[in-house]
Amino acid sequence: MKVSIQQALMRLPAAPTATYPDGAPFVTMMAGGSMSVEVFAPRGRDRQLPHAQDELYFVHRGTAGLVIGGQRFDCAPGDAFFVAAGVEHHFEDFSDDFVTWVVFYGPEGGERQGPG
Repeated sequence: MKVSIQQALMRLPAAPTATYPDGAPFVTMMAGGSMSVEVFAPRGRDRQLPHAQDELYFVHRGTAGLVIGGQRFDCAPGDAFFVAAGVEHHFEDFSDDFVTWVVFYGPEGGERQGPG
């Protein structure tokens, strides 16, 4: 299966949700087993809550700050980030063209983390 950012952007904003009454800034583009791939293009304010699965972000376009568990990271195209299941995180100060791939995977509660 092949999907593209362009295909995703044509579907955004998605249907309104309780968290995003003006339309969700994300759309699922593929899924299989425990894995799903979304495109996330926040506008205004990022209102996401911690997720039940581990996730990876791959920044496609634009810039932002990503706060993960209280630590802030600068985001630019080509950057990748890991967020463990249940950890508070959000994007802030994102450019108008900010777009990132999001990959959710593994069991609810995240994969077991080993020492170190």
